[in-house]
Amino acid sequence: MSGITGWIDHERDLRRERPTLLAMTAALAQRGPDGERLWLAEHAAVGTRWSDEDGTGAPRQPWVFEEAGRTVLAAAVTGVLYDTDALRSDLGVTGRPTTQAELVGRAYLRWGERFAEHLDGAFAVAIWSERDQELVLARDRLGNQPLYYYPLPSGVLFGSERKAILAHPAVEPVIDADGLRELFSYAGTSGHGILKGFAQVEPGHVLRLARGGRRTAYRYWELTAQEHTDDQEQTIARVRDLLGNSVRRSLGTGAVPGILLSGGIDSSAVTALAHQALAQRGGGTVRTFTVSFDSAEEFKQDEIWGSPDAPFVQSVVRHLGTEHTDLVLDTSDIIDPAVRAAVLRAKDVPSPLGNMNTSLHLLCRAVREHVGSVLLGEIADAVFGGFAWVHNKELVEAPTLPWVAMARFGGGKHGLGGDLLAPDLLGKLDLGGYCADAYATSMAQVPRLDGESGQDLRMREITYFHLTRWLETLLSHDESLGAAAGLGTRMPFCDWRLVTYAYNVPWSMKSFDGREKSLLRAAVADLLPDDVVNRAKSPYPVTQDPAYGHALCDGMAALLADPSAPAAPLADTAGVRALIDDPSVLDSGMRAWVARANVEMLLGLNDWLRRYGVRVEL
Repeated sequence: MSGITGWIDHERDLRRERPTLLAMTAALAQRGPDGERLWLAEHAAVGTRWSDEDGTGAPRQPWVFEEAGRTVLAAAVTGVLYDTDALRSDLGVTGRPTTQAELVGRAYLRWGERFAEHLDGAFAVAIWSERDQELVLARDRLGNQPLYYYPLPSGVLFGSERKAILAHPAVEPVIDADGLRELFSYAGTSGHGILKGFAQVEPGHVLRLARGGRRTAYRYWELTAQEHTDDQEQTIARVRDLLGNSVRRSLGTGAVPGILLSGGIDSSAVTALAHQALAQRGGGTVRTFTVSFDSAEEFKQDEIWGSPDAPFVQSVVRHLGTEHTDLVLDTSDIIDPAVRAAVLRAKDVPSPLGNMNTSLHLLCRAVREHVGSVLLGEIADAVFGGFAWVHNKELVEAPTLPWVAMARFGGGKHGLGGDLLAPDLLGKLDLGGYCADAYATSMAQVPRLDGESGQDLRMREITYFHLTRWLETLLSHDESLGAAAGLGTRMPFCDWRLVTYAYNVPWSMKSFDGREKSLLRAAVADLLPDDVVNRAKSPYPVTQDPAYGHALCDGMAALLADPSAPAAPLADTAGVRALIDDPSVLDSGMRAWVARANVEMLLGLNDWLRRYGVRVEL
């Protein structure tokens, strides 16, 4: 894990701007607690932070290549590259140590803008070509690693997180109507930066930014529709092979990462395959970590959360013999203002996910005391069809983003988290129209087979929404909360080969026995206890303690009572007071998921506007 940032200015000598670059790099300190380095040239400045997450030595960067005493380029990279031995061989740099940044820089020298095609892993890259006076930015195929940029009149700023760019004195944090629409729809529009003027490099793209504001983009990877010719048995075997290979790559060759284990089929599959891979290479202990709440013994089943995690976690731990750690939280932990502020600082924008944010961040903090990185079971729901909305006919057929349809099903009216905004503001934003437009845009982009129709086509479309729009929010959710704790996150289900293969498996095979993710269950059934293999989907745990809802209401009451609260003019005062008078809807279940999102977004918006000094421009 690491962080990169920089400043390109074709009309200024940046060698005199070291204090500004120091401030931008310092903003990323938590991403890289083990080291910092600055590199400045006349028109380019790059700052890096890094973390030695696998114990193999701090990866000094940027890597600077010189020829005949002149700088040719400087390269910096975040994330992790896999299968680097083959890349070293292709580049002719075998027999000596190399950093990831050097491999990236040499790949660019060899293949130009097509260099990213030769990289495998979860990465974001920045390369300054001194010869061409051009900045090159790139992200991995699925977008595991974030990378933002902000054009200036004579150049551009870039950074792993928005906060690095915001540390530059030329940048004022502003959000306009379009940014609010994106924020309150969770639309995951590729390339959208939320804040005015900000953009994000799109997944699977190489972006070239040259003098005079010239910008060219090369798309080196995208989902494609392919005929699926394997039978059911072959498909199960292929999924097992692809996922197993991805887990082996994700383990790396240094210190063994930990695993966040929930007892669901996704994280349990990763744990079992990691256990198998370590045994095959001669040993090593799998360390697993779980978060739960002190009220778990009072768990109440509802239409979203079907079972507590603990019994299934223990079943996996006993079956595989992992070294396990539980983090047990109470309500005071997840409503702690300092923790909520840390989460906002990690994500740089408000989020509707509430205590999922705070509990995951606290878990990452605890895990970082034991290991430098973790494997997660994330995106398996997107790949194999595990989300609740995929199995509800009404939601599947809704002409809007699936998660927005889910929110409406739970009583929501405006986007995801927008119901407590003032009526006049909602009228200006038209969140329903924005979501419908996002849906239509994605529908027009879905790769399809000729003649494909019916359920298989519809599920392909839904899966495309998951793998493009939902992942743009989900991946940054996990990555940013881990990074803020100095913890690297690796996601084996994000392997592009597995994603491409699964995208083209017909729905009848993905759900061949009528259960969600039946294909994945079958692929790892021999590795796990029966109770885990047969466990119905239950999402990331949330507290069911009514005290959490009361704490949210206390926050809203304080917002209304504060004449200086920046979100107060944007809030539906009557709606907020009605919820304060009857907070029972915040306790548990589908309606609680929606109602909490509304409250979390309003409170988060208020804190964000104040802490970041964001100006609202409508």
